[in-house]
Amino acid sequence: MSRVAVILPAAGQSTRFRGKEKKVFANLDGRAVWLRSAEAFVNRSDVVQTLLVVAAEDLETIQSKFDAHLGLLGVELVTGGQERFDSVANALARLKPEAELVAIHDAARPCLTASLIDEVFAAAAKTGAALLAVPISDTIKRGDASGQVEATVPRQGLWLAQTPQVFRRDWLLEAYGKRTALPPPITDDAQLLEAAGYTVHLVTGSSTNVKITTRDDLALAEAILKSRPAPKVARPIHPFEDEARW
Repeated sequence: MSRVAVILPAAGQSTRFRGKEKKVFANLDGRAVWLRSAEAFVNRSDVVQTLLVVAAEDLETIQSKFDAHLGLLGVELVTGGQERFDSVANALARLKPEAELVAIHDAARPCLTASLIDEVFAAAAKTGAALLAVPISDTIKRGDASGQVEATVPRQGLWLAQTPQVFRRDWLLEAYGKRTALPPPITDDAQLLEAAGYTVHLVTGSSTNVKITTRDDLALAEAILKSRPAPKVARPIHPFEDEARW
């Protein structure tokens, strides 16, 4: 079993969310969005470290509101950089020596399931680089600046990238070391690995692994969480039950 460090980037500005607070701090069925994302990883036996990357201006807020959660879950705070890749680079500098794989997961994707994590972790351990993605099923149109259709794009072989994106530690560090020399635009970590010359493998994700971008996404995520079966609770044991068996 490979040992995994998890990085949760949460340093964005949430400009499209239009809420009173940033999307990662928004309440999602009683818990903050970032907290639900972190909870998917922290109790796994293969996860050796969880790093939450937040903007410098949010450090005081998260420490005052969530300090108990951070301590209980063992989540480490990292100060973000100017751009997303700078934020992830700051977290990479804090990796524990024992981490063999690094999983990068949007803190704004709170509906991830354990089975999806199992699959993408296993694929990365086998191949060195893997990400969750879903094949595109809708018809794709390319439009111009005026909103007119320019072309219908064949959807065969096209996938929508999700997270976690999981990589061998040494491959990821090498790619990040080259990032300023690689041709833009690079929009996610998998593309960075591709540009550095590595092959990245696709693992079929789920349409329910939604990313919170707008307020509508928050409502959708809440509906997804509420649609799932409640976790099984162990039946309370009567204080004299063990004695009765004897």
